Parts: sequence; structure tokens; C-alpha cells
Amino acid sequence: MSASIAVVGGGIVGLATAYRLLERIPDARVSVLEKEDAVGRHQSSHNSGVLHCGLYYRPGSQRAKLAVSGVRQMVEFCRAHSIPHEVCGKVVVATSAEEVPRLQALLERGQQNGLRGLRLLTPEQIHILEPHAAGVAAIHVPEEGIADYPRVCEVLVEEIRARGGEIVTGARVTALARDGKGWRVEHAKGELACDRVVTCGGLYSDRLAALSGRPRKARIVPFRGEYYLIRPERQYLARNLIYPVPDPRFPFLGVHFTRMIHGGVEAGPNAVLAFAREGYTRTDINLRDSFDALTFGGLWRFLARYPKACWMELQRSFSKELFCRSLRRLVPEIQLGDLLPGGAGVRAQAMLPEGTLLDDFNFVEGEREIHVVNAPSPAATASLAIGEEIAGMVASRL
Repeated sequence: MSASIAVVGGGIVGLATAYRLLERIPDARVSVLEKEDAVGRHQSSHNSGVLHCGLYYRPGSQRAKLAVSGVRQMVEFCRAHSIPHEVCGKVVVATSAEEVPRLQALLERGQQNGLRGLRLLTPEQIHILEPHAAGVAAIHVPEEGIADYPRVCEVLVEEIRARGGEIVTGARVTALARDGKGWRVEHAKGELACDRVVTCGGLYSDRLAALSGRPRKARIVPFRGEYYLIRPERQYLARNLIYPVPDPRFPFLGVHFTRMIHGGVEAGPNAVLAFAREGYTRTDINLRDSFDALTFGGLWRFLARYPKACWMELQRSFSKELFCRSLRRLVPEIQLGDLLPGGAGVRAQAMLPEGTLLDDFNFVEGEREIHVVNAPSPAATASLAIGEEIAGMVASRL
């Protein structure tokens, strides 16, 4: 009898996992359960659309390994299915002498991770690639680019169905219970009996794992990332992707410039605590989500660990001038009037009780169950590689 597998979560990671499961185990019966009325409604479509290739991540980590493999798989998938994408490269710019050693360390890390074509740039070479960027040095990362991730989700749905898989939308999962040797998954549209369950819940990953009886050692604490759009007549200020050197005093990347696959340039994101896991605006408040975050000791330890940076992020959320000032470090010509209201996303970032962010992808495996507990950026880029990894874990135990 063929295996039946329920994949909970119809974002890009859940869809890629179902797709890879059907590739690896062609006779499996795979069902994707998604709570929304369509797939890819949250992180998969509320992101910057960048193809990340693994420059920042600790060598040997899952993030590093799966980002490097994943960007190549994603580019190939986009090519094979005529999905809009472009490998345009990016520059990571050091704007002061004190950032140069960190830039050099990034270069070495990227080389250890197996990235191709990395090179250090002088100020003159920076201006060839990005004429309006300012820096004392930079790294050119030629493998990075941009892609249409919502379209990737649509194609994954087509491929899953073509292989006999099932996509059920409007199917919020409410219970996961052991049923003999398998599982019974209760959801808004009924009940599903299966041999194995894989949860890819994104913003709800910790709660889904807890439904199976797993302790919530790490908790999703939602941070909203807000963007501005560059007004059309000033979009020439950024040709492709212009990034800062990460600040070690704060665990998020910092605001940057991103050319979008369907036109336009956006700037951001910042990182501010959201009061809802789907809190895309300041007025989005979910009492359960707020209580969950504010009663978690890890959040208060995080705030105590990074008070200056957290205060700066909050101020920048309310001050367009401060936001513009941060962008001006990378592109000095940017003006307040160049910034138009943009969108926002919410990071599904797992936080540990001691107040640190879980720094790697985290897959928790049990008997006939796998939970993707932490899959922050670059999970969209790495989704096919993540799916391949999970499919291998499932196949090895059948």
C-alpha cells in the first residue's frame, strides 16, 4: 500500500515539500492542507522577492547548505517553467572603514559556503555596477537575483496536481492526533487519516508542532518588516540590489534597496514587533498573538539584549526621515520625497527562551512526523532544497 502524507501549510515551503515528496515517492498520496482560500498568502508573497544564495549564513548550517543548493534549484525551476526571474547580482556595501573587516569576513563565509564569482569591489568598481551607491568597499554577489514567488507557488500547485497530489484550501488544521500507526488530521473541511504528517506552518509553525504534542521550546515572535517604494522617476538610483553590511548589534539585516521582478524599486524592511502574526499594519492586533508574545520571557530578554537597536527600529517605523537617513548611507542622493508608501511582511522567526533568535532552519522529527519549526529567510529561495531534504527524511523511513 502506498504511503499517505499530509502536508500542513500551503506556503512555498509546504508546496515545495509536497512537490519533492511526489518526485521522490511517486506512488505516495500527498494532501496539502492550507487554511487560507488560496496558497502562498503570507510570507510567500509578502517578501522582497530576492533570490538569496547563502552569503550570510554560518558555514555548515542548514541555512547555508540549503540556500546555496536552493538558489540554484529555484533558478532552474523558474527557467524550466518560464517563471519571471533574473539573476541580476547584488552588492553588499561597506560605508565606513570599520565595516570593512566584517565585509571581508562575509566574503570568506560566502566562499566557504560554495558561492561562485564573489569578488571585492573598490569604490570605483562599485560605481560601475551601482553608479549612485556610496561605499569604501563592497562585495559583488553575482548569483543573487529576483523572482516571482507567487508565480512559483502557482506552478507548484499545478505540478502537485499533475502528479496526483491534492490541494485543499480553507482547511485550517485544528487537531493532530495519533491514530494507530498513523495520524488523524482534523481541519475546517473535515478529517484526514494519513500515515505521516509534515507541518510547514510558517507564522504558526510552533503551534502546529504543539498540536502533535511537541513542547514549544522555541516560539514564533512576529516582527513586521515595512517597505517604501521609490517613486518612478527616481528608480534609477538602484539598478539591482544594494545591501548593507549586517550590524552585529542587531540580528536583522538592515534596510536595503531591491529591484522588483515586475518593475519598481522598494526600500526596506525595518523590523518592529507586530501584535499579530498576520499583522501587516500597525493597527492589526490579535489578542491571542499579542498575549503569546508578551508573556514569553524570551521576548523580554531579547529586548533587554538589544535595547538601542529595538528603539531605533521602532522610531524608524514612525519616522520617514529616520528611515530615509538609513537608506542615505547606501545611496546618498535618496531624498524624503523619493519614498512612497509600500507594503509589509511579517517574519516567522523562532525565538528561544533565553532571548536569542533560532539561527538556523529547524526540522523536528518524530515517529511518522516532521515539523518545520523555523524557516526564516532565505526559506523562499531554499524552498525546493528544503522540500528535497524533508522528502529524503520521509523516504528513508518508509
